[in-house]
Amino acid sequence: MDNSIYATLTRQSGLMREMQLVANNIANLSTTGFRKEGIVFSEFVEKLGDDAPSLSMAGARGRLTNQTQGVLTQTGGQFDFGIEGEGFFLIETPDGQALTRAGSFTPSAEGELVTPDGHRLLDGGGAPVFVPPDARAISLSADGTLSADGTPLTQIGLWLPGAPEDLTRRDGVMFTLSAPAEPVLEATVLQGFLEGSNVNPVSEIARMIQVQRAYEMGQGFLDKEDQRIRNVLNTLGR
Repeated sequence: MDNSIYATLTRQSGLMREMQLVANNIANLSTTGFRKEGIVFSEFVEKLGDDAPSLSMAGARGRLTNQTQGVLTQTGGQFDFGIEGEGFFLIETPDGQALTRAGSFTPSAEGELVTPDGHRLLDGGGAPVFVPPDARAISLSADGTLSADGTPLTQIGLWLPGAPEDLTRRDGVMFTLSAPAEPVLEATVLQGFLEGSNVNPVSEIARMIQVQRAYEMGQGFLDKEDQRIRNVLNTLGR
């Protein structure tokens, strides 16, 4: 197969992956705490011979999560927490601890704050956050201190990965760490607020159009190359 076809095929594969990520971003425009994702293209250059030109191919193996702050929307819910600034909530899942910016919690039957999927919220010491069932008023201060009827209960911790590459997306709003998280010292937690998705619909749709056009150009080249090879084979076969 011609080197130009190999190079185009690798590019087409990367563009297809980017289109899938853009479509997923658009699908999560209204998902609380969602972080949009992009793809990182890399170039591989192979020397073909002393007198031959090198072969360059594109690879799309890296994924990049955009950590731009989403818009905070007031809900009035006493167990809705929004982070203003850096940091993630630490939650406990059956597969281990995870980080999230989605701050919608509810008390479980045992009085522990959990996510909509039932994962427990953890405090600054890594223990589950417990709320007394008979508490009449729950308040959260800006530093994460949770109180019931004026009595402090615990402090909700905010965490960050030691390095950006330590953070891996598990699903839409949850991330796992390959190294221990570090506490965030300067951040604000707001009660009665939720952070929305940081996806910009206009820029994502524009990006989808660009990727689609680039893919169509590559497909057009492959179709022409296929026809050229067929013509050559037909000519030689006569």
